[in-house]
Amino acid sequence: MRSMHHSCLICQRIAAIKNGDNPSFVKELETGYVVIGDHQYYTGYTLFLCKRHVGELHELDPGFRAQFLQEMSDVAYAVYKTVQPHKLNYELLGNAYPHLHWHIFPRYNDDPHVNMPIWVVDKTIRTAPDTVPTPEQVHQLKTSLLRNLG
Repeated sequence: MRSMHHSCLICQRIAAIKNGDNPSFVKELETGYVVIGDHQYYTGYTLFLCKRHVGELHELDPGFRAQFLQEMSDVAYAVYKTVQPHKLNYELLGNAYPHLHWHIFPRYNDDPHVNMPIWVVDKTIRTAPDTVPTPEQVHQLKTSLLRNLG
């Protein structure tokens, strides 16, 4: 297992959580941290950041990996209960940031491209300034996610 890296964006986000400086932080679980996405083009977009700095699932020992996957499922279920989407999309890519982190994208029937992957919507649209949640929206999402995470 690799240790945390100061140059890793995910490690920096985790350090901000530990310092109390990440307003998107929702909850610490055994294997990772639940955070609300910086942009809410897909309302309820949530991430689950692994506590361990590894780039691939197979780099985790089997017990930790099983718990990480279970907790990701628990987070996804909490997202589902919170925003009640038509569908959830899950991503664990790591090409840009080689630190395990799940993206959980709620999808809705009124999405412009509901039957297509999220990346068909141009990134400049998905990350436009009007997709940044207000502090009140963050608070509402956090409150609901916490309630539904149990």
